Amino acid sequence: MPKLKPGTILPTDKEDKAIIQQAKEDNTLLTDEQLAAMKPITGFPQLKALTKRGRPPKSNPKKSTTIRLNAEVLDFFKGHGKGWQTEINDILQDYVTSQHAG
Repeated sequence: MPKLKPGTILPTDKEDKAIIQQAKEDNTLLTDEQLAAMKPITGFPQLKALTKRGRPPKSNPKKSTTIRLNAEVLDFFKGHGKGWQTEINDILQDYVTSQHAG
C-alpha cells in the first residue's frame, strides 16, 4: 500500500462494507483483471490537461505591482476593510474606461 498523506481519513470497516455493497449494486465494482489492466493517467499524454490542479488560468489575469500612495489615500481605502485593493482597481479601471470613451 502506498504511503498516505498526513491527515488522510480511511473508512471504517462498516463504511468500507457499505461502499463495496453500493459499488456492487451500481455494477461499478472492478474485477482484479480490470484493476491489473489499469494504467496511470500519465500514460495518456492527450489527457495531461486533466491532471492539472488549481484554478483554471484567467484570460486576462491581474499583474502584481508596487505603488507608492499617500498615507491619507491608503488609510482611506484600507478603512473600508477587506477588498480595498479591488476597490482601488475598480476606480482606476473606471478612469481608464472613461479616458478611452472620451
